[in-house]
Amino acid sequence: MMEITVGMKAEVGTLVEREDTAKEVGSGDLMVYATPCMAAMMEGAACEAIAECLKDTETTVGTELNIQHISATPVGLEVRAEAEVTAVEGKVITFEVRAFDEAGEIGKGTHKRVIVNSQKFLDKTYAKL
Repeated sequence: MMEITVGMKAEVGTLVEREDTAKEVGSGDLMVYATPCMAAMMEGAACEAIAECLKDTETTVGTELNIQHISATPVGLEVRAEAEVTAVEGKVITFEVRAFDEAGEIGKGTHKRVIVNSQKFLDKTYAKL
């Protein structure tokens, strides 16, 4: 098992489709790439950056996301997000996240994830029922 270290990074991408727009996801009324979709892509990049370091019984959960969505993207353009580990404090991993479309940067910010035991986390969560 590899150790999670500052500087680990990953990138993920997708094509913006109609279902990825603010109008479709309910976060606005325009046919432009939705901020919640950009946030999810950023979180996905963060997960990917450290995935190989986790045990089979572990996962990470997002606990903090502080982002700016600085440029709109139309349907039909490719978007990508990158995440880089900037701090490791026990089970808390901090990332710098950035997103881009084909014309340039569209978002940036920071994100924190915590390493948890998958089954224990689910058990605690579903105990609320």
